[in-house]
Amino acid sequence: MKKRYYILFFITFLSFCNTVFSQCAMCKAVVESDMESGGKTALGINNGILYLMLIPYLLIALVGFFIYKNYKKNSSSIENHEQ
Repeated sequence: MKKRYYILFFITFLSFCNTVFSQCAMCKAVVESDMESGGKTALGINNGILYLMLIPYLLIALVGFFIYKNYKKNSSSIENHEQ
């Protein structure tokens, strides 16, 4: 049953891939004009995007770690009570 949900989620995710590649027209114009003149604005914008992407992934990883740690603690205490 879970496999169906994963497949449905994956298909839904792929259907929105076209919107992922869209970008602000003004940002694109600034970067393209700066690249033609040899500037480094594009590098700064890319680094900013990576920085903004990093924070949510770190938060998700941290929450996942604490959930895993709590799950392992609870499962080991249940095993100790059974013996």
